[in-house]
Amino acid sequence: MRPGTAAVNRATGPVRRRALVAGLLAAPGLARAEGPFPERPIRLVIPWPPGGTNDIVGRLVSEGMAARLGQPVVIENRGGAGGMLGAEAVAKAAPDGYTLVLGGSGSLTITSLVQARVPYDVATAFAPVGLMGVGPNVVVVHPSVAARDLRELQAVARGAAPPLSYASPGVGSTGHAAGAMIAQVLDVPMEHIPYRGTGPALNDLIAGRVQVFTNALAPLQPHIRSGAVRALAIAGRQRSSAMPELATTGEQGFPGIEAATWFGLLATGGTAPERILRLHGALNAALMDPEIRRRLVEGGLEVEPSASPEEFARFFAEDRARWAPVVRRAAMRVD
Repeated sequence: MRPGTAAVNRATGPVRRRALVAGLLAAPGLARAEGPFPERPIRLVIPWPPGGTNDIVGRLVSEGMAARLGQPVVIENRGGAGGMLGAEAVAKAAPDGYTLVLGGSGSLTITSLVQARVPYDVATAFAPVGLMGVGPNVVVVHPSVAARDLRELQAVARGAAPPLSYASPGVGSTGHAAGAMIAQVLDVPMEHIPYRGTGPALNDLIAGRVQVFTNALAPLQPHIRSGAVRALAIAGRQRSSAMPELATTGEQGFPGIEAATWFGLLATGGTAPERILRLHGALNAALMDPEIRRRLVEGGLEVEPSASPEEFARFFAEDRARWAPVVRRAAMRVD
């Protein structure tokens, strides 16, 4: 080594290291360290067209979450295939917490069980964030049916010829599965009559062309009050605050009939747990906002936030386990 080389190396070493680090940080494609999540807007996919209950719930909650996350929560309506198209977009998104889906018993549970081809594994494609609440479904009949509760409906159905018919918003819908569940638990024959949506099904129920219908309470309540249809039971675990006088299916001796519609948020499977917790906290804070809560309740939702993402994950798994045998026994399939 020439005299003075070591001294030169000691002097220039730190300079070279600083230059090397600066060059690497400036190199194209190098990932920089991220700040606190979220750093940019979040996309919330609602797998139904604008204007329905899912859309209303999603927009209310997105406003509350945005205020608490410090970033916009942008709504994207992506309907089709019973909610499967929107769910697929989230299942295949980057697992970074920036893409969420408003899930429910129809779009995630029932659709995944009845569709012949599902482009994702519903058990692993999503990371549950939190439950928002449950929209109680109600079992109603046309007034010509001589039944005021499920026990009486069972007796009427066993003696009916031809069999009683039940309406649904379509093949493979939650209403289709709910009617099948009622027939199976009551152990009675009932004929399924599918329609193109809730409106046409309800119209034919009121006209007496079908006898039984199970749907969300909100659109049925005015017709129950007017006497156009008769309510028999709330198809959920607890009574509805909107109709507290109406007993649940369990209270009437049929706990196996549970067809309440739930709403929850899910991220892409594989999203980091700390990001899921951040989203869960913002969701629950939004649900506790008095104004948001009031508007959700007015829309027919019983607000029931989950205590943790894990609790919601268990709820999600139990919901699928409850519906799977019903769908198999009824041979429900959409090609």
